[in-house]
Parts: sequence; C-alpha cells; structure tokens
Amino acid sequence: MTESTSTSARSQNISYIVNKNGADQLVDILQRRPDGQVYVHYDGFDKRLDEWIPGTSLKPANESARKRRRDTPSPTPTEPETRPDPLMTEEEFDIKHHKQITAQRNFDKVNFGQWRIKTWYFSPYPLTDSELEDSTGLPGGSASTSKIPGVNRATVRSHGRTSDLLAGGLTRSHLSAEKSILWVCDRCFKYMAEGAAWEMHVKQCDRRHPPGRKVYQRGAHIIWEVDGAKDKLYCQNLSLFGKLFIDVKTLFFDCDNFLFYILTDADSQRDHVLGFFSKEKISYDDYNLACIIVLPPYQRKGYGMLMIEFSYEVSRRAGKIGTPERPLSDLGLRSYLTYWVATLIRFFRRLLSVLPPDRPTITSSGRLPDLTGVLPPPSEDANSRKKRAKGWDGETPDSNSTFSSPNGLDDTIAAMRTVLTISNPDGSATSHVVVRSTLAEIASATNLRIEDAAFALNECGLLGSTLDGVVGITREMVEAVAKERNVKRMCLDPAHVMLT
Repeated sequence: MTESTSTSARSQNISYIVNKNGADQLVDILQRRPDGQVYVHYDGFDKRLDEWIPGTSLKPANESARKRRRDTPSPTPTEPETRPDPLMTEEEFDIKHHKQITAQRNFDKVNFGQWRIKTWYFSPYPLTDSELEDSTGLPGGSASTSKIPGVNRATVRSHGRTSDLLAGGLTRSHLSAEKSILWVCDRCFKYMAEGAAWEMHVKQCDRRHPPGRKVYQRGAHIIWEVDGAKDKLYCQNLSLFGKLFIDVKTLFFDCDNFLFYILTDADSQRDHVLGFFSKEKISYDDYNLACIIVLPPYQRKGYGMLMIEFSYEVSRRAGKIGTPERPLSDLGLRSYLTYWVATLIRFFRRLLSVLPPDRPTITSSGRLPDLTGVLPPPSEDANSRKKRAKGWDGETPDSNSTFSSPNGLDDTIAAMRTVLTISNPDGSATSHVVVRSTLAEIASATNLRIEDAAFALNECGLLGSTLDGVVGITREMVEAVAKERNVKRMCLDPAHVMLT
C-alpha cells in the first residue's frame, strides 16, 4: 500500500496559494501522497470544498497574503497516531480523534439512482470484507496500518458500535478513483462498494416508498414518518448517507430514540427521496429538528423550507415552541434565518393591515364596519370555485396564501391591535392600526423562540429604530424587508398535514 504522508503547512510556517476559479486562494495542506497529490483546505471556506489537487499547482504565498490569513484555526490536519491514555474511556478517545478521522472525505462520489453526486464530508461507512482483503494484499500495507489504536476494525457484520464505524473509513484514502465511489440504492439506501453488486441489487429491490406512515401529502409530494426503533436498518443506512452531506452533527447509530421525516416526490412507479430530517422522540430542550438534508440534485427548490415549516407545525400541534438543535451549519443557519424572517414578516403584514389581504373592500349597511379584528373571508360558492391544478409548481395558491398562518392566529391579532380611525374634512375617514406588544408576545404568536425571533429581527434591521427602549416597526419597513429578503408564500399547507 502506498502510505500517505501527513503534514501541516501551518506547523512548518509555510503558506501556499492555489489559483481556483481565476482567483488566488490561501490553502492549508492536510495530507500529501507520494504521487504528488495534496489534500487541501481553502482558508475561510467550508470543509465541503476540500479536495485533492496536484502538488504542482501550489505556489508559496507572499508576505501580504500571509497577513491576510484569517485568525480562525484551520481544520485539524491528520496527525501521527498516538496511544490512548489508559484512563480515557473508549468514547472519550473516539471524540478526541473525531476531527482527525473526519479531516478528509473517504469517498469522492456516491452513485445514487440516476445521480452521481460529489460528497461533501466524511461518513463512517464500515469497510467491507473485500476492502479488508485489498488493504492487506497491497504491498507494504496491512489492515491495521491506518486503524485507530485500541479500536477494532469494522466489517459488514459489525454495524453497531460507533467507534467501529468511525474506524471504518480510515484506509480509504489510498483507494483508486474507481474504488472511491460509493454505490447506494435510492430505494432502501443499502450501500455497496462495487458497481456490479449495485446493479444486481437495484434490479431486485422492490421497495416503492419509505417505510412508516404518511404525515403530509400535497400533490405528488409526501412526507413519511419513520420510527427509528421499528425500521433500524433503513434509518441507519439513511443516517450514513446523510452524513456524506452533513458535517457538524455527531452521527449515532442507535436510532431508537429518533423519528425520521422523509420527503418524497411520487411518480407512477414509486416515490423518490428528495431529503429528510430527524428529531428526537423526547427532547427536554424541545428541539424539533436534529439534522436536515436536501439531496444536492434537489436543492434550491424549496424542499428544505417545506421540511423546516413542517417541523414547526409538528411542534405547534404538540403545544410546544420548538427550535432546531445546535450548532447549526452555515447552510442551516441561512435556511433557518430565512424561515424566521419570513414567518415574522407574514405575521407583521397581517398585524399591520386594516383589512385582511383577501378583503380589499368592505361594504356595510346601516352601521360602520367593525375593523378591530381580521374578518373571515366570504364563503365561496361551489359553482364559482376555480379548478386548481395538482402538483407543486402548478398548484394555484389560495388568495391569502402569502399571509397563511396556523389556526387561532386571527384571535391573537385581534387581541394585540387597535384600529385608530380619523375623520377627514371631506367626511371620509382614514384608519390606522396601532399595536403595542412585547417581543415575548410576538414570539408566542409566531410560535418562535424569543431568542430566535430577536436574532431574526436584528438581522433584517427591524430592531434598529428605538425610542426610549421601544422599537418602532411600520408597514413600510416590513414591506422593505420583504422585498429585500424576497419573502415568499409558505411552502407548507396546514390543510394537507395528516397528523392526528
């Protein structure tokens, strides 16, 4: 086996730059190979962009580039193995070496159905028996060359212990391009190391949809609830696959305490998995989401927002105010900030509107109209209803979908606001909505944590105008944020939730 040589450019006080996409980028060298390939991390960028590049593309950085280096530490490079402290538990030893183990991806690409996807992060897939034989058969190598001291090698049959699974991918750094591809069934998530075995499996796999029960269905899009205690192998394989695209979450293979919510898109033959999120069955911190992933081919289509909205709907129906588990990744924080801001903007639009969005005019006879609350929309005659197309993109939104909200919000709005009507010289009158509320009341009305609501309001600039400790928010300010943040209608339709 051609052994990898571990090195750290920073430890040698040497900085390098690489020309990427027409711009020079500072890099940290995490690993070198005798064939001249180097595994680099781009300074200031996420670890999912780490890659092997030819060593000839490295150039020494000049002094000005070194001064521009950020103060944040680079990912821990692979270091020579050390014997564990005899006083350390195996779990503590695993945690200590977690960064070392996951410093680089153990698969370059994953073949998933019709897609061949570049992986982002390390996932602790166990070494198969054939890989063990390959590693022991290579010149100068053995199965224990890259193993963690004191941790047993994993095989296909040892699928339970986290430490075994963490050890599973260490020797894959020497694999050729062909063997750096993982083959995963897009129906049952069974994984294979060889393309021939994968082709044989997919011809025989008859799973048409995820196990579990439907909890949401709108057109062709369905969310399935899968119990990790009932479908252990499916959920373990799903977690391993998701870890290829998730970095900050620790992966546990005891799935008994987790529920998995899997989003699929149905065709005439079967349901295709688009993404999933997981949550603990019992969370003492009321976390409504542990990890979430939308598969790369389906990103930027609103599916992540649909799952986030569904997780909050689950919390609301349980009578809890949920929040995602921390820490959040950079992509996760961006998605949740979008959700929090959009939720608040929709709420403020309803709160600061004299008339409901679906009632541009009100006609009354004999008495003045009551504008203190949000009036229900007029009943729709069955003969006048427009035929709505099925599906996702082609579905006709309801007239108030931009302002859609959970049941009971109208009463909350009516209790919080006062309508001030001022007469005009021509005999007409102008009505203004005046609201006085606390941050806690706004958070409660939108089913957000106070700290999440405060963070979102601060990020979008609505906490900037204060007078004697009171924050003033106008409808004009709300609309400016809505335009700047491109606030859209909700992806989730609560009427299609099938939770009991």
